[in-house]
Amino acid sequence: MKVASFNVNSIRARLPIVIDWLQKESPDILCVQETKVVDAEFPHAAFEKINYYSAFRGEKSYNGVAILSKSSMEDIRIGFDDDESEGSRIITAKINKIRIVNTYIPQGVHPLLRQFREKLAWIDRLYGYFKLYYQPDKPILWLGDFNIAPESKDVYNPEKLLGSIGFHPDEHAALQRFKEWGFTDVFRLHQPGPEQYTFWDYRVKNAIERKIGWRVDHIWATRPLAKKSVKAWIDISPRLAEKPSDHTIIVAEFKM
Repeated sequence: MKVASFNVNSIRARLPIVIDWLQKESPDILCVQETKVVDAEFPHAAFEKINYYSAFRGEKSYNGVAILSKSSMEDIRIGFDDDESEGSRIITAKINKIRIVNTYIPQGVHPLLRQFREKLAWIDRLYGYFKLYYQPDKPILWLGDFNIAPESKDVYNPEKLLGSIGFHPDEHAALQRFKEWGFTDVFRLHQPGPEQYTFWDYRVKNAIERKIGWRVDHIWATRPLAKKSVKAWIDISPRLAEKPSDHTIIVAEFKM
């Protein structure tokens, strides 16, 4: 089973890149974030043409999440609760008896602003959501743009960046709770080395060549799936394509 995650920074703007990658790599599941489109305009027909089901929830110009799958999806859930709150940031589905959770965690803007406190509160709510609805001994995959680089080797200059948004001790502590609950960072099981990033700021000239990046996109798994993982990598090619997202695709494979 091959799964992947991609913050597209507009699904319509990046549709050729996504379609090309799906046809080339043929993943079983692709989780997408920042689709930036209302549901009525989500390009589901383009995915149907290449035999992918889609589940999605979006809004105009901001946020938006989607799951693309070769297999049909069951028990699709939008948002945290029955009222579908935060639906454009979290969507889940059961695919072949595996619970897939796709999240787009808020960015937070700056540690001194209220948006940072709201980000931590959002993560805390997500932690409570996992504890309430799921069990760590069940097969769960959590994918998405977490907007957090967990370790020093996940940013280009950890000494300079420590304490900034996306690489703050409070964010690290918040993520650690999920590991203690039962999640494993699948990428790091197979790729222990530094300078492996999923995001390069548009505003930084030659950021990719200069290796000025962050690993903020993730694939985490509960133990029943983590022990079946056989491979994980970052595919930089979508970031090098014409009119790219500022993120690229992270991928993991499991022997089922």
